[in-house]
Amino acid sequence: MSHAADMIRTHPQSASGLDVDALAAAIEACFDCAQTCTACADACLGEDMVAELRHCVRTDLDCAAVCLATGQVLSRRTGHATEVLRGLLETCIALCRACGDECREHASMHEHCRVCADACDRCATACEALLATL
Repeated sequence: MSHAADMIRTHPQSASGLDVDALAAAIEACFDCAQTCTACADACLGEDMVAELRHCVRTDLDCAAVCLATGQVLSRRTGHATEVLRGLLETCIALCRACGDECREHASMHEHCRVCADACDRCATACEALLATL
């Protein structure tokens, strides 16, 4: 069992009808994606052709920020608002899809972009699964 699932199950506030496994998976995917996107942006900055990766770096950093915020908000169980969660998940999904698409454009030349695209896809899928339960 994951730490996220443990924390949800032991929290004094209920998961409010949310699927605990889907919630835990989305939290973990968001934090993983935030780290991966941050690392990908840094790797892009280390490439010789950094100017050609400018849009990728920006998309990586935007995705990392939104995924981090989404993971943090999903982790807070006290007094959450379903509409806020829904909007945040929709935004996270859209940005993960955009970032994944951007990174896939560079994946044949930069392995870090392939890894990032995979993390973005996993995060979008986990967030979609949670959104379907709201």
